[in-house]
Amino acid sequence: MTKGKVYLVGAGPGDPKLITVKGLESIKKADAIVYDRLASPRLLTYAKPGTEKIYAGKLPNQHTMDQEAINRLLVDLALQGKVVTRLKGGDPNIFGRVGEEASLLVDHNIEFEIVPGITSAIAAPSYAGIPITHRDFNSSFAVVTGHERPEKIDSTINWEKISTATETILFLMGITKIGYIRDQLIKHGKSPQTPVALIRWGTRVEQKTLIGTLETIVEQVEKEKFKPPAVILVGEVVKLREKLMWFENKPLFGKRVLVTRARSQASELADQIDDLGGEAVEFPVIELKQPENEQTLNELDKALQRLDSYHWIIFTSVNGVEYFFKRLRDLRIDIRTMQNARIAAIGPKTANSLEERGLVVVSIPKQFQGEGLLEEILPELEKGQHVLLPRADIAREFLPQELSKLGLNVTEVDVYENVICDHGLEEVLTYIDKNRLHIITFTSSSTVRNLVDILKKNGYDAKQYLRGIQIVCMGPITAQTAKEFGFSITKVANEATIESLIEAIKEV
Repeated sequence: MTKGKVYLVGAGPGDPKLITVKGLESIKKADAIVYDRLASPRLLTYAKPGTEKIYAGKLPNQHTMDQEAINRLLVDLALQGKVVTRLKGGDPNIFGRVGEEASLLVDHNIEFEIVPGITSAIAAPSYAGIPITHRDFNSSFAVVTGHERPEKIDSTINWEKISTATETILFLMGITKIGYIRDQLIKHGKSPQTPVALIRWGTRVEQKTLIGTLETIVEQVEKEKFKPPAVILVGEVVKLREKLMWFENKPLFGKRVLVTRARSQASELADQIDDLGGEAVEFPVIELKQPENEQTLNELDKALQRLDSYHWIIFTSVNGVEYFFKRLRDLRIDIRTMQNARIAAIGPKTANSLEERGLVVVSIPKQFQGEGLLEEILPELEKGQHVLLPRADIAREFLPQELSKLGLNVTEVDVYENVICDHGLEEVLTYIDKNRLHIITFTSSSTVRNLVDILKKNGYDAKQYLRGIQIVCMGPITAQTAKEFGFSITKVANEATIESLIEAIKEV
């Protein structure tokens, strides 16, 4: 069997967007990923289907898998012919034991690459508003481990030299030894008044920064019960935080938001949440796909083959537009056959999707729902007109029913199906169980129903299990569905748009 290859990848400090392009490519091509607790779980969503994911996380004094076992695992997976990505927090070259892992790979003649990452030693202070260097304060810095190998009898850190050799000193993995570090620095020349910053979970929504001096910091750590993982920064540059603090000032800082809409739509919402300092957890409870039922497809195809007979074609979502045109392409139907139809759309996003395809939308309602659209086009409707409604299989019946009552001939076809998806449930349950999920967004009634169904199938009562988490809905219809399931709604977006939903989230 041909041997595989191992990528030893730095996943960055926590913010998943801080991974390098090459690091992300290594995740996407992997057959197996061996990852640590400091690597963002969101990075695993980029893995291809079927990728084996193995957790090798470590806690202080509590290893899920010891280093020797991890080294051996990488070799075993590669000998099976797999492409293996070893995903390590920060930069694997900085106290990440990458040398130990690579050494065993060399011993077994296994090809490998080391992919550097952004180290928490620089990223965490940066997100806390503390640049590592500033010409008014320092011209050098040192990065020191705060957690040497436990079997060492004597420390290899030359405290006498390191204490005064550089103006700024960073300690990684040193919180449990903060007292010892403080004592050694003062003993060997650092002033007790030297500023100190401790940054816990730097670059994440849990980021917490503790500011003190060498004289006060140990007492502060005990009082605040400040726990690992954290970066310790000692030096005058800490004084810049008050002026340069930026991440913690963002409107959604500290908020982790569940995005439940379909993956094809989730990225825009997730990106805006991230840009505002929150963390979006993508859990698409909806999967969209072309109808598979033969009868449903036949009815759709018949409707599309007589596009020239419709006076109106009404689109109620961007997804409806996407799948409508996809089926037209599959059937090789010329768009010019719908020249007799007037085009209406619910919402500006749907209208934009149509206009990008060269179609002029004659009507967009002020209220982005069926009731608003009907009110908008009512003066232009005539009894006997033919209307095509290309929609989802679970769409509301309001429009077809009301149009039929007015004497119009309505053809309602399913251009796509909305099915339940629970990929990524384990990560979401972990966040909920640890009280680390703050807001849930619902963008449609189906996102509400699907999440409730997924939780029910896994033994959870959604109303009780999600109690205490803020609920934000896009539009009154979605909110009404959520209320019917017993949820207490925190905020409802004024309009059924991502922009309005973001504004609602900011007000929570």
